[in-house]
Amino acid sequence: MRSKREAIYQYSNKVLDLISKENVNLEEANWITQETVNGFREYVNPGFLEYRKSVTLGGQFASVEWRDSGLNSFVDVNGKEYLDCLGGFGIYNVGHRHPKVLKAVMDQMSRQALHSQDLLDPLRAILAKMLADLTPGDLKYSFFTNSGTESVEAALKIAKLHQYQHGRHTFIAATRAFHGKSLGSLSGTAKGAFRKPFLPLVNGFRHVPFGDTDMMQKTLEICELVGEEVAGVIIEPIQGEGGVIVPPDDYLGNLRELCDQYGALLIFDEVQTGMGRTGQMFCCDHYDVVPDILCLGKAFGGGIMPAGATIATEKVFANLFENPFLHTTTFGGNPLACAAAIASINVLIEEKLPERAATIGAYFIDKLRKIADCYENKILEVRGKGLMIGMEFLNDQIGYEVSKGLFDLGILVAGTLVNAKTIRVEPPLTIEKNQCDRFCESLYKVLKNLKMGDSWKKAVS
Repeated sequence: MRSKREAIYQYSNKVLDLISKENVNLEEANWITQETVNGFREYVNPGFLEYRKSVTLGGQFASVEWRDSGLNSFVDVNGKEYLDCLGGFGIYNVGHRHPKVLKAVMDQMSRQALHSQDLLDPLRAILAKMLADLTPGDLKYSFFTNSGTESVEAALKIAKLHQYQHGRHTFIAATRAFHGKSLGSLSGTAKGAFRKPFLPLVNGFRHVPFGDTDMMQKTLEICELVGEEVAGVIIEPIQGEGGVIVPPDDYLGNLRELCDQYGALLIFDEVQTGMGRTGQMFCCDHYDVVPDILCLGKAFGGGIMPAGATIATEKVFANLFENPFLHTTTFGGNPLACAAAIASINVLIEEKLPERAATIGAYFIDKLRKIADCYENKILEVRGKGLMIGMEFLNDQIGYEVSKGLFDLGILVAGTLVNAKTIRVEPPLTIEKNQCDRFCESLYKVLKNLKMGDSWKKAVS
């Protein structure tokens, strides 16, 4: 045991030395790559090696990220720079390592990293006040989390607690929905491949087609008729992992009216759509619809810290007043995360990034649609709002080859988890027009050179 500890100590010393370096030499890069690949294969999950598109022509998984490079790019351990048009699945709304967010975290780190758990921590109170003023309508009280999934879990529990007194226990989510993979959030998530291995999940969940107001009304009515009244309806204003699906313009407003009619709470999962991504601070702002509960995550931590929040109206949240320990988390709302979120909100407002997302997004989508018109046999649709963009291809294989081709040209994108033939384009909201142009030029080049095998030709015909 002592010899193992000594080996671990020496190994960790070497790693800590490498962490201290902004750049590494060729020998160090090769060592890091080998340790990373072996570590994933033997100790993390070998499945990730098959999933990642960062593979060289020789079959070696050689792309290992190392450092950020400006707001919109990062560099791998071998020094190759990539334009980040994936944005960490929507994490980097204010860019990579934004100086103001980084400074806020470092300043807080130099004073106190984590809170005592017992005394009142100031940044949590300050951030909650900011969110009450920032979010729409009468949303007021915040519960802070470490991730979007945890935000959804908190929302479900807050809704259950409020509706317990009314005897309401059923939840309605949408087909193609993605709300996370913990047991509670997974119950709202719609993809069968994620759900089946873990059945039975939290009971009382039903799914209806996204964007279908009539089916939502019928389901609410049926649930009431059979004595399974609905506690809450949880919806992504735009479905992210489902394939960047934008609903009809009147959909969210119709849901608000139906929830009021049937006594259900309306929960918006804005983990991916929030914090300026769609061209408004929150996606529901486009439609002037106020939910009873709002979930945030991903970009909430400014691309520096993992952070999330669940914001509810006083009427709904008040059930936690008597016993605030009914739902808690050790690290949720920690000082570092709160500092990052406060700085992120400051940057979004100061740099007008939601407005920028609307302008740049319209420019980007227009150029992508023009390319799609040239390749109708490969691209079915380009859709989105702001800088939340989806490109749907004829099939999964084309989508994979396009994302792989872009990767080889130094541009990172990825498919969505529920609808695999759709590639998401979610760059930082700080992306420049010339970088959008570079993406489009690279996409055109990849599509032009894409060779379609017999199976693809049959699919096209």
